[in-house]
Amino acid sequence: MYDRLYRIEQIIFDLLAVLLVLFYGYSAFIQPAPTEYHRGVYILITYVLVFLLYRSESHLMRVVDYLLVALSVFSIGYWILNFEAINYRVGMEIPLDTVVAVIGVLLGVELARRVVGNVFVFIGALMLFYGVYGDYAPDMFAHAGESFSGLCTSIFYKSDGVFGIMANVLATYIVLFVIFGAFLEKSGAKQFFIDFPLAVFGHSTGGSAKVAVIASGLFGSISGSAIANTASTGTFTIPMMKKAGFRSHVAGGIEPAASIGGMFMPPIMGAGGFIMAELTGVSYARIMQVALVPALLYFFSVFMMVHYEAKKQGLTGEQFGGNALDILKKGWYYTLPIVMITVFMFQGFSPGYAAVLGIVSCIAVSWLRKETRIDVAAFREAARKGTENSLLIGSTVGVIGIIIGVLNYSGVVLTFADIIIELAQGHLFLTIGFIALASLVLGMGVPVTAAYLITAVVAVPALTHLGVNLIAAHMIVYWLSQDSNVTPPVCIAAFTGAAIAEANMWKTAFSAFKFAKFLYLAPFLFGYVPGFSLNGSLFDIVVTFILCAVGTWFYSWMLSGIWHGKAPAINPVRDGSGGRGGNL
Repeated sequence: MYDRLYRIEQIIFDLLAVLLVLFYGYSAFIQPAPTEYHRGVYILITYVLVFLLYRSESHLMRVVDYLLVALSVFSIGYWILNFEAINYRVGMEIPLDTVVAVIGVLLGVELARRVVGNVFVFIGALMLFYGVYGDYAPDMFAHAGESFSGLCTSIFYKSDGVFGIMANVLATYIVLFVIFGAFLEKSGAKQFFIDFPLAVFGHSTGGSAKVAVIASGLFGSISGSAIANTASTGTFTIPMMKKAGFRSHVAGGIEPAASIGGMFMPPIMGAGGFIMAELTGVSYARIMQVALVPALLYFFSVFMMVHYEAKKQGLTGEQFGGNALDILKKGWYYTLPIVMITVFMFQGFSPGYAAVLGIVSCIAVSWLRKETRIDVAAFREAARKGTENSLLIGSTVGVIGIIIGVLNYSGVVLTFADIIIELAQGHLFLTIGFIALASLVLGMGVPVTAAYLITAVVAVPALTHLGVNLIAAHMIVYWLSQDSNVTPPVCIAAFTGAAIAEANMWKTAFSAFKFAKFLYLAPFLFGYVPGFSLNGSLFDIVVTFILCAVGTWFYSWMLSGIWHGKAPAINPVRDGSGGRGGNL
């Protein structure tokens, strides 16, 4: 999309992208910015870049895009420059305050429409309708209602609205880590993350698919998006799996199933961990500790299911690439940025501080090879790529502000937990099932990180009421929020894998659903086994994870269906769908 911009628009985009990197790098590493600039600058740049990048097709409507850019600068700039005055006169806003709020809220809806689609707009419009006409809702959900302008004023200016928790998390954590991922890829690390597991596991049974699992875990832990991970590593791993003899829809399903594991894997956890730390008040280092072993068990589950799938099909490995030790000797330094981030966060430094160090270390290691050096031009390209990647989740900030603002305004947050508990009749198993259904439906129309935040606001109280500890409750919601990536009917990561594999979309989706089954087991372990979330004595925790590892192996063995007997081997040469996948 960047290539479609006019030259002057590309210059503006690059300048704002570099400004974003430098401003938030300075704010995280040297001097924190005041609240109004810390949140406002991020939202302002995001709004401007979305209206530039996600352009209208006709010349006339392109003029409208520029008008929306101007309105974005006006409304958000007004909030930044009048931040203190607006807080002083809360509840007694002047007419201009109200006009700006209405413009700001409507811009947020249009922003989401352009990037995410109409489903998210429908949700935002429904919440606005509910906020205005809440007095007509059923008694269980009813509230006093508010005028449209009054509701927009509340959403735009109060701390739980547009500039609330989502904006703070995006500006504090997510933007820097998404940019870090772009710099790490620019440094040449992505190829190392593929080559090394290729050399280690390529010769084993189903080696090419095992490489996909390991590579997706390594790269996915810093990419921040299962879809982006599938699209990037999948372009290499999926054809490799097909060449080794895996059926097209199986190869296309393994990659997204492995890619979503990166969303649980420290140090970055697809940005959801930062929201979790913000919501719980627990340090991010603690969140990483709780997340690490369950994430490893997820990859172990996919790894073993891939192994048994290969054995069922009679697929043997072959030696790929060079010697693993030689590859490690040549590229070990690519792990330094991730190690540095992890170590500094465990030492108690802020995630933003660690991310800046990670970006600097990416630039440093890139200079060890002439072809990967990040000079001024490459710095601009990496900043552009990272900023562009951040727009997908950043574009939701306005509508998420509407949703959370209305939920808090109406008081339904306080009653929703009671509703879930009543429907589940106090059974934790059913409660988790209802949350899974809610997150699946919500995830069909919104990015998974947004789905987690929205679901967590209303579902976590229900889980804690039933005795689940706070971090475990958030982990349950966060894991379940990922299911829409691989669970039909709307599973964008799986469909991305199908497109690369040239396979039938639905067969690929159900294949991804099969390989990702631990995704649905882990929430129940978090709910019923305290040690799974590091809650208990050291002995209890160790025993828990040993038993979980054995159980994960058995779970994978059962779901693989290998106990039915091996299927005949498939000739990789004839395993072609001709781009259709219809005979697989």
